[in-house]
Amino acid sequence: QVQLVESGGGLVQPGGSLRLSCAASGSISIIYTMGWYRQAPGKQRELVAAITSGDSTNYADSVKGRFTISRDNAKNTVYLQMNSLNPEDTAVYYCNVFGRGLSDRAAVPYWGQGTQVTVSS
Repeated sequence: QVQLVESGGGLVQPGGSLRLSCAASGSISIIYTMGWYRQAPGKQRELVAAITSGDSTNYADSVKGRFTISRDNAKNTVYLQMNSLNPEDTAVYYCNVFGRGLSDRAAVPYWGQGTQVTVSS
């Protein structure tokens, strides 16, 4: 089983920055991909950014040039540096890990509990 613990959400002014962290722990066999999704009220959950075990990254068009995803493999932690935030970035952000725990027969998605990011003046 894999547990994800998120931190770093909060209230920020437009144009400001936040850094989200997500640490994976538990009986981990392998982590293939780590990423961040977000969901605003009344909207679909969408991919924000993802990073593979080989450090290949991809971003939603709306955040390219503003957000940066990174990972620390030694700590099984993924980060999301968010700069130049605007009100459209307001959402609950969810950490995602695609991988296997010791009891998993195949790779499955694991989700964090979500952390609120609010961009407002």
